[in-house]
Formats: sequence, C-alpha cells, structure tokens
Amino acid sequence: MIETPPLVDQYCHGVLRTELGLGTFETQLVHSAGPPAAGTTFFDTQTGFAVRRWCPPLLGLEPHCAPARYLARRRELGVAETARRLLRGSRVAAYMVDTGAPGDLTGPKDMALAGDAEAFEVVRLESLAEQVADTSGTVAAFLANLSGAVHDAAAGAAAFTCGTGPGYAASLALAPEPPGPGEVRGAAGRWLARRPRGGAVRDPVLLRHLLWSAAVSGRPLQLHTGPGDPGLRSGRADPALLADFLRATAGLGTQVVLLGGYPYHRHAARLAAVFPHVHADVGAALGQSGAGAAAVLAELLELAPFGKLLFSSGGGRLPELHAVGALVFREALGKVLSGWVADGAWSWRDADRVAAMLAAGNARRVYRLDEAG
Repeated sequence: MIETPPLVDQYCHGVLRTELGLGTFETQLVHSAGPPAAGTTFFDTQTGFAVRRWCPPLLGLEPHCAPARYLARRRELGVAETARRLLRGSRVAAYMVDTGAPGDLTGPKDMALAGDAEAFEVVRLESLAEQVADTSGTVAAFLANLSGAVHDAAAGAAAFTCGTGPGYAASLALAPEPPGPGEVRGAAGRWLARRPRGGAVRDPVLLRHLLWSAAVSGRPLQLHTGPGDPGLRSGRADPALLADFLRATAGLGTQVVLLGGYPYHRHAARLAAVFPHVHADVGAALGQSGAGAAAVLAELLELAPFGKLLFSSGGGRLPELHAVGALVFREALGKVLSGWVADGAWSWRDADRVAAMLAAGNARRVYRLDEAG
C-alpha cells in the first residue's frame, strides 16, 4: 500500500459561501458556456461520477447516491459544514489559493479554518493591476504604483499567477523578452484611457510586462496552459507556445509551474523535463479525467522527472472539486506505483518516496513553504 503524507494543494480557488440548487450546482461541475443540453446532465461526466463516488461518504451517505439525495444532504448540513467535511476529508495540509477569481469566494484564512490546514496566497497579476489602476490617476503613477504593488505582494505571497484572461496567449506569442519602457507606457495609456472602473487587463503588452515583473520578483510564477473556458473568452496558452518565454526566463532563478494543461498535459510534462526551472501540475488533470486518472498520471510520469511534478486539485467554487482532486490523485497514484512495484520495476521504498514528492515534498521545496511566516 502506497503511503502519502497530507497533501499540498499547490493551486486552487476558494469556495462559494452561498447555497446552491441542482441547476446552479451542475453549472459549477464543469467548464461550460451554459447549462447542460436538454435531457442531459453534467453529473454524467467523469467529474460528476467522481463527485458521486468520493463525496457522499464524507457527508454521511453511501457512494454513488443519486444527485438529488446528495444535494438534499448538502442543504441539510449547510454550506459551511459541507465545506468543512469535504475539505478535511481530503487530507490536505496546505492550500495555495488564487485570490483573483470572481465571486463571493472564501479566501486563504477561511480555507485554512475550514480545512484545518495551512493556507497561502497566490496573487493574480491581472487583479493586482486592476486594483492599482483604481487608485492611480496617471500613466506614470500607475506604473510606479504597479511596481511597488508587485514588490509588496512578493513579500507575502507564495507565488504569482497569470493567464486566464483574453490577451494572455497573445502576450506570450508577441515576443519572449520583456517589453521596452516606451511599449509599456503606450500600452498602459491605451488601457487606462478606455478602461471603465473595474475593467480587465487585456492588452498583450501590459500582460507581458506583468509576467516579467513577477518573473524578476523572486517568487514562483504559475502559468495557465491548455484550452480556455468555452464562452468565457478566457485565453490560455498552448504549452508548445511557451518555450520561448521559458527559455528567456531560464537564468533568472525563478521557478515556473505550468497549470491546467489537460488534455495537453504531455506537452507540459515535456517542458518540465527540458527546462530546469519549469515544473508541471498533475492534480487538476486527474480530477477532470476521473476513472481514467491513473492512465493520465502514468503518462506524466513517463515524461517528466519525478521531482518536477506537483499535486493540485485545481478546485474552486465547489468544495467537492477540492475533495475529488485530492482523493482521485491518491487513488491514481496508488494504482500506478503499486502496479510498478508488483511488476518488480520499483521497490516499495522508492514508490513511497516518489509518492511523498508528488503529494507534498516538491511543492514545499518549489514554493519554500516551510520558510514562510
């Protein structure tokens, strides 16, 4: 039996504080532009089946119970107690929470309390720029304040992240090097001039400036890869397009973690193998593949050095997604490594050692979590 320590969930969001009906709950299960097609349900997905397999026992129900019964039990317990049971049942020791997602979501402190765990903030660069713009009257003030905000955030955050908004993929395709001062001033001026209060950062030059500001801050940088969310205009970068940027940042000493690459996870693993400062996320891909998670994990382990792979749930909004990400990861890891031990390819000692690396050790080293605070 493979033993894993309590996990470090190296990328997730907070959970919703509001009660959800059946239809609203379903829309949070998968990334979709709208509700399920007439006569169908998002519970009939790998993610939906995984939720019905792993989450009901944490709420006192039998596995695979009907969705209506599960949601009735959820309402009976209430939002806070449901989140507490699901998060604690996943045996996660530390959450790294991206605080830039929209909606009434719990922050790192609330996640720590609900999950009886540590929690660290991952700062979304686009959100940081938007906050600075709200209090900066001129281009010069905005750029000066933005530099200070990145510096201040680096002192307390575990990492920076970027890459779920329009323009992100284009920003990496423009050029691998940082934009010049004139380019940045021009981009900032154009954005501020047409930006209503609260408007999102979409200018590729400004996004590239944000990426490089984070890359030289000394904190790890998380980059979203793979397809965007349909209907949400959220551009992400094909991992193959990141190579020039990764090559340009290789000498900075900044660790880069590629997030959410499924179904392009093999490309992300390959980049992690090629570049010493690059790592690949594994957990979110496993949660989405559900019963097929062991095969996806085996593919990642074929390509990337074991010290380059980090677990995350990728969960957000529903605590079920945090729990499923953790529990599916453990099951998949156990299946793959136990199979290799049974075949004589690995020893139990090595299997346990590698399991501990993927579960928590790699993340604690990359993000220097044991030095935090």
